[in-house]
Amino acid sequence: MGRMSAAAPPSAPLSLYGEIARDDWSRLAAGMDQPLTESEVIKLRGIGDRLDLTEVREVYLPLSRLLSIYAKTTRRLGSEVSDFLGTPPDQAAERTTPFVVGVAGSVAVGKSTIARLLRELMSRWADTPRVELVTTDGFLYPNAELERRGLMERKGFPESYDRRGLVEFVTEVKSGADEVRAPFYSHMKYDIMPDAHVVVRRPDVVIVEGLNVLQPPPAPNDVAVSDLFDFSIYVDADAGHIEQWYIDRFLALREGAFANPASHFNVFAHLSDDEAIDTARGYWNDINLPNLVENVLPTRHRASLVLRKGADHSVESVLLRKL
Repeated sequence: MGRMSAAAPPSAPLSLYGEIARDDWSRLAAGMDQPLTESEVIKLRGIGDRLDLTEVREVYLPLSRLLSIYAKTTRRLGSEVSDFLGTPPDQAAERTTPFVVGVAGSVAVGKSTIARLLRELMSRWADTPRVELVTTDGFLYPNAELERRGLMERKGFPESYDRRGLVEFVTEVKSGADEVRAPFYSHMKYDIMPDAHVVVRRPDVVIVEGLNVLQPPPAPNDVAVSDLFDFSIYVDADAGHIEQWYIDRFLALREGAFANPASHFNVFAHLSDDEAIDTARGYWNDINLPNLVENVLPTRHRASLVLRKGADHSVESVLLRKL
């Protein structure tokens, strides 16, 4: 009887991403000038974030350069396709459209700070001088409509957004319209401001930031806003860490924005520490954690790049989708 050969060890599962450790990623910043000052970084930093010059230099400066390269390469591809199709030069120039970047992640994970930071950094690269930022908060239904639909307690869930309006907005931007207007959301009033708008005028790059920007379409024949992105980023962290950041932010807001009598959340300004922590934890457990688990986290695999954060808000590794 012939000798039986040992079974081959199972192959490692294939991944859509290549993981880059923080130390290796930070080396990409070698030779790049730091374009921001400490005071500029402080202004960009959200409440509770611990963003500093080191984090900007080692993580976000290389990321901004990578995005600028993607934008330049996409523009060149468009030009080459126009040449191949024999498109007249004047018509080809008219077809040049903005490079659209989506930034997704949980409440309190720091995605708004990252989006603001990337807007500033990308605008410093010669290939992408004009960068605009739009948040999906502007596409929440007005409170009156949320009340009518019984959705006030699900604000931030996919169904609380005017998804068609968001898709139409990004479609116009991506189509190269000279001017596109988005609704404006006031965090102070906790509602859409009917007489205010965000205006986008043919920038090189548009960053679209929000909880649900990587959601698949609600129906098979619908278009998802992520279908219109050229690149997308998911900001990832352990849910327990995000919960603590959410509570810390709530406590900081209680001392700051909530203290403004005009704030929708002024009712929380006089809570004790224990009351504020219990209130924040209640919102987290009843609204934000379920939304993260049910809707936001399942979209992580749709991103072009994932930033993995540690307990101190710093990025520990980067996952980049393979080409």
